Amino acid sequence: MNSISRRKFLKITGFSVGAAAAATALSPMIKGAKKINKEKVKGIQTIPTYCDICFWKCGAIAYLKDGELWKVEGHPKDPLSKGRLCPRGTGGVGAVKDPDRLRSPLIRTRERGDEVWKEVTWEEALDYIADKMKIIKSRYGPESLASFSHGIGGNFIKHTLKAYGAINFAAPSFAQCRGPRDVGFELTFGESIGSPERTDIENSKCLVLIGSHLGENMHNSQAQEFAKAVGNNASIIVVDPRFSVAASKAKYYLPIKPGTDLALLLAWMNVIVSEKLYDIDYVTSYGFGFEQFAAEISNFTPEWAYPETGIDPELIRLTAREMTMYKPATLVHPGRHTTWYGDDAQRSRAIALLNALLGSWGRKGGFFYPVSFSLPGYPYPPYPVPTKEKLDNPGKKYPFASEELTTGIREATISGSPYPIKGWFVYATNLMQALPNEEETIRAIQNLDLMVVVDVIPSEIAGYADVVLPESVYLERYDDLHMSSFKEPFVGIRQPVIESPSDQKPNWWIAKKLAEKLGLGNYYPWNHIEDYLNHRLNAGGLSLSQLKKEGIILGQKRPIYFEEGIQPEFFTASGKIEFYSIQLQQAGFDAVPKYTRPQQPPGGYYRLLFGRSPVHSFSRTQSNRILMDMMDENEVWVNQDVAKKWGLKNSQIVRLKNQDGIVSNKIKVKVTERIRTDCVYMIHGFGHKSKMLKGAFGRGASDSGLITKYAVDPLMGGTGMNVNFVTFETGV
Repeated sequence: MNSISRRKFLKITGFSVGAAAAATALSPMIKGAKKINKEKVKGIQTIPTYCDICFWKCGAIAYLKDGELWKVEGHPKDPLSKGRLCPRGTGGVGAVKDPDRLRSPLIRTRERGDEVWKEVTWEEALDYIADKMKIIKSRYGPESLASFSHGIGGNFIKHTLKAYGAINFAAPSFAQCRGPRDVGFELTFGESIGSPERTDIENSKCLVLIGSHLGENMHNSQAQEFAKAVGNNASIIVVDPRFSVAASKAKYYLPIKPGTDLALLLAWMNVIVSEKLYDIDYVTSYGFGFEQFAAEISNFTPEWAYPETGIDPELIRLTAREMTMYKPATLVHPGRHTTWYGDDAQRSRAIALLNALLGSWGRKGGFFYPVSFSLPGYPYPPYPVPTKEKLDNPGKKYPFASEELTTGIREATISGSPYPIKGWFVYATNLMQALPNEEETIRAIQNLDLMVVVDVIPSEIAGYADVVLPESVYLERYDDLHMSSFKEPFVGIRQPVIESPSDQKPNWWIAKKLAEKLGLGNYYPWNHIEDYLNHRLNAGGLSLSQLKKEGIILGQKRPIYFEEGIQPEFFTASGKIEFYSIQLQQAGFDAVPKYTRPQQPPGGYYRLLFGRSPVHSFSRTQSNRILMDMMDENEVWVNQDVAKKWGLKNSQIVRLKNQDGIVSNKIKVKVTERIRTDCVYMIHGFGHKSKMLKGAFGRGASDSGLITKYAVDPLMGGTGMNVNFVTFETGV
């Protein structure tokens, strides 16, 4: 058993598991639902919950004023929000009041993508889905229905699909985001970074950010800890082709050539090892294969890295020595969105190895050992035994993929191999913007007999669905318990604050009713989700009434650092930190990361880089009118010398054309000195094509639409998307 699969058994994690006509037809199915706020209460009410605008799931307090939703703030007891929400979280009111949100079930009446629908009742929609699912099961087997999901809200829908017999489940958060990072750290330390990340930023004395846009990529607790570290005069080193907000706080800013991070990482490690600046006791006690590792990196000097990275050799040495001055409280941040160039797992492994040299794993100011609240699961019947294997990674083509691959499912849907996929369930993820190469996604969809989308807004992927089911937003529903691993154990609740305004339903209700339509009612022995929540809480000595009132229940604090008594343990093949990976070598890969020069843009083209906004979450919030007030479209960052060459002015409208001839929507130019001349940058999630998103339609340009190429990571199947190049079309 390799270290990753072994770790799956051993890691500590949180437990997861026509309006009038519609109202008439719904009455037989409403049993078990409960109404809230029947009478408007005068004055101020506060109801705790946790946020769903992004995946961080910060504890929150919703305020009602005279029975109307007024505002949302951070929960003061929550370890993640610490009493404060990011701009997206405070904009949660806008999700409820979004005029473009889905309001009733829809069944497609024309070709996929035409966005022509008829409104139906819930009974009609669920009957349609159940009938199609029964046909797929009888013709192809239940394994031929696959699911794509994002967030905790998908738990109950997954439960129904597993009871049906489905086995192919994937989330874009692995193959399109964090997967290379998790695999790189698992191969090195035997554990992944987790989510939220186990980074002890607030206690770091030196923080190194390599393309990590803290302050723009607004992960709440990390942004707060970053501000605290800056306030404590931590030494900040930022490596980025773009002068980001984080770079503005840095002691050292390294404007690296895109795609050359691995060369810089190898040079840093060369300096630290050759000058014997690493944590010798730590490496001697916990390291495996250090001598082979040291030999492998001996030629990667700063002088070697200079022509690759564009970073002066003396600056490489200076910053390497700076890191070692503060060890072990030096944290080289692992990043979040790490699918860039196709060698991303090895790049992340190099980051892990650099942290290992600094002795930061398990140490204060580095990486803590997360703890979580533990509650028993609900005693469901066992799921059916599958007769087929999962098809996202046939033959273990990507041997170190530790989770399912979205693009693997998409590829199998196109090819029909190793067996056909005939149904997709898509929950709370816009695959058109989340996956690279939109054309491949559309090709896969055309092979389906059924596609169901469950969401709160009519995203692009919903436009291709056979059935669209409108979900209640997070302030209108219960979800599963929140018990993320973090610095202290806690359990949080998401509960309805107000009623849904139209014919939207919570995901648990949708999942339960669909199960009953499929003859799987025995998998839902509870009548209402409160019964489910109460059962789990009572089994752990807690009560639902207490949690609903308090919102957060904290567990007993436990040690999180080696210094506090954590016994060092590494779930790798060697049982130690693997500087030299024999399992990678045996699988035909480099035992120590090696650098490969990335493809350069053709003449007149620039590498397309993309990132996040502090006021938007992926492509989910661009129609939220509160958040739109802060940013209603994106811009393309262009270096002022490039702009001068092309005759571009600030705020000029252009289109971007990629290397394959794909042309974007219109987008404004941001002329700036804050980006290199060999790349451009834009914020992800704009340029919506769904006509039902009236507020967001056509605003800005979609980076996803320009990502027609991607480089697949050979270790774990992640899709490197920073391999596309664009030029400008002016005169539009």
